[in-house]
Amino acid sequence: MSFASVMVYVDPEQQEEGQIAVAEGVASGFGASILGVSAIATEPLIVAEGVIIQETTAEDLERIRAALSAKEAWFRRIVRLPSEKVEWRSAIGFPTEFLAEQARAADLIVVKRKQLRTNYPRYLDSAGAMLRMGRPTLSVPEGVTQLAGDRIVVGWKDTREARLAVREALPFLTRASKITIAEICTSDEQDAAHARVRDVANYLKKHGASCEHEVRVHATESDAGYLVRLAADVGADLIVAGAYGHSRLGEWIFGGMTHSLLQQAPVCLLMAH
Repeated sequence: MSFASVMVYVDPEQQEEGQIAVAEGVASGFGASILGVSAIATEPLIVAEGVIIQETTAEDLERIRAALSAKEAWFRRIVRLPSEKVEWRSAIGFPTEFLAEQARAADLIVVKRKQLRTNYPRYLDSAGAMLRMGRPTLSVPEGVTQLAGDRIVVGWKDTREARLAVREALPFLTRASKITIAEICTSDEQDAAHARVRDVANYLKKHGASCEHEVRVHATESDAGYLVRLAADVGADLIVAGAYGHSRLGEWIFGGMTHSLLQQAPVCLLMAH
């Protein structure tokens, strides 16, 4: 199992390497190419009482093209892979829509994890893109510039999304020296949960992965908090989990594993939906 193409979203205003360094490290480790993607949306047309008071001008478009061109030059300068392994795509348009569209060209999508800004259509909504891309997403927290992937925690729940995440993470999982699979369940589900995580561990072992597994009953500590603590305890810098088994809106309102992990995890997250 391997990755042949790694895509990374580059914010036009970004000045630090961050997730680009992580994407480059993954691409280098798997002998893959790296594809940088960026987009800038124009300001919306504003009309008041039938009169246009703000619209995008030719000068505005030229400034946007220049900004994207400068970001491409910066990206190619900081990425140290051979030039034939480096590609760039950009557009004048909404970042989330552009990334979701371009995801067809890659095995893995790397994004920087950050809070949405107020004027969110003009900035990447990585969680929204995750729901639409049909590709695994590697979410990189602020300040992280490398991913060893030697120790990995798998947050298991018997859902379609978790199965997809484990399958899509196989390139990482088959190279890790230690994998810990954990399911958090109710007290009356413990026997069934043990059977489930054993199945996952046996599946991974057939791919040559070295696994441990455990089951934990729901407690006062949040499920996401437990996975974050488990990752710290075993020295893992990657958590693999399904994304948005429930609706995204429901997770925002009532809380959920995906939303909480994106808020709390200080390590990289590989998620699939």
